[in-house]
Amino acid sequence: QSARNLLVIGVRVEALEARNRKRGLVPEATIAKLDEDRNLVFGWANVALTADGELVTDSHDDQIDPETLEDAAYEFALSFREANEMHEGPVIGDMVESVVFTDEKIAAMGLPAGTVPQGWWIGLKLEPEAFAKVKDGTYSMFSIEGIAERVAA
Repeated sequence: QSARNLLVIGVRVEALEARNRKRGLVPEATIAKLDEDRNLVFGWANVALTADGELVTDSHDDQIDPETLEDAAYEFALSFREANEMHEGPVIGDMVESVVFTDEKIAAMGLPAGTVPQGWWIGLKLEPEAFAKVKDGTYSMFSIEGIAERVAA
């Protein structure tokens, strides 16, 4: 498996965080929950649309539509399921949870429209050394890595 097919525990890009906070957006790839007893981390791998329907622009000025994100998440879950650090190095964790929230799934779950972003929520079980870096704040977000074709909007 190549490094480009791994989820990555990465460092938050401060400029992106500040811009999205100013715009009132949900941080799109934040680690939201830790389970210290099991070395589990949970959060958004990517958010395509905010809960109010605004398209999210990432730190590379890229946007991903919900359908494309859903396809990528399914391919990852079927074929890869591993994580590394900072887009390099050995595997440091495995995906244990994955759901892509779309309008249809949000409605099927009985959640009110406009309350949950359209995005990919994941859970990873990390090696102890990697989990320690999340716990101490060294890493606060996920970064998805892959190959895509840029299309002008």
